[in-house]
Amino acid sequence: MNPDKFVQELAKRNFNLNENQVNQFKQYFNILVAANKHVNLTRIMELDEVYLKHFFDSLTPLFAFYDIFEAGCTLCDVGAGAGFPSIPLKIMQPSLKLTIVDSLGKRLTFLQDLVNNLNLKDVKLVHGRAEDIGQNKLYREQFDLVTARAVANMAVLSEYCLPLTKQKGYFVALKGPKAESELAKSQKAISVLGGKVLKTEELRLPDSNEERTLVLIQKIKSTPKKYPRQAGTPHRKPIQ
Repeated sequence: MNPDKFVQELAKRNFNLNENQVNQFKQYFNILVAANKHVNLTRIMELDEVYLKHFFDSLTPLFAFYDIFEAGCTLCDVGAGAGFPSIPLKIMQPSLKLTIVDSLGKRLTFLQDLVNNLNLKDVKLVHGRAEDIGQNKLYREQFDLVTARAVANMAVLSEYCLPLTKQKGYFVALKGPKAESELAKSQKAISVLGGKVLKTEELRLPDSNEERTLVLIQKIKSTPKKYPRQAGTPHRKPIQ
């Protein structure tokens, strides 16, 4: 998917990029490739693949669940790595108030440089483990939307993300193909943490065999205070 095809595919979905947005994605690609020589951010480096598997892929929640992306809403991206999915979402929806949580300082240094170069406003970068941030009063149950992409299985991911999600807010997990069995095994964790699965959306990226699953979870009750547990525990002992 080259940049022109990217613009065309978004237009098909009624998202028409302005010149500034087109240039922001171009800058994003150039900054990502340059930084990746020094910091391991992604194994995907070819222009067509970055536009398809990073940029377009990051925007799929906007296509599938557009109504939850209200103007000015707060979004927390957990384990964003090189900024996916949150930076492409921010480019598309500039009014989003974005917080990115990541445990690696080098990635946050890259993201700060990216945010500055793309002239993005209302972006806060938080250095820390999701388990610790989820127990911090500044962030706990403070976000309308929480996203995570390729971070962990659903049971673990729910313990990272649902404590950050406001009651009546939403957690969106961007998963790979055929996530039904993983989702089935995480039902207890989702329920214990205060969530309810509203919808799953299976899709294929344009002109490819790349299959994805989006999971939309609403926070219907407050997360018990004991969650998230100490850093590392959700991964070692998922809620079952």
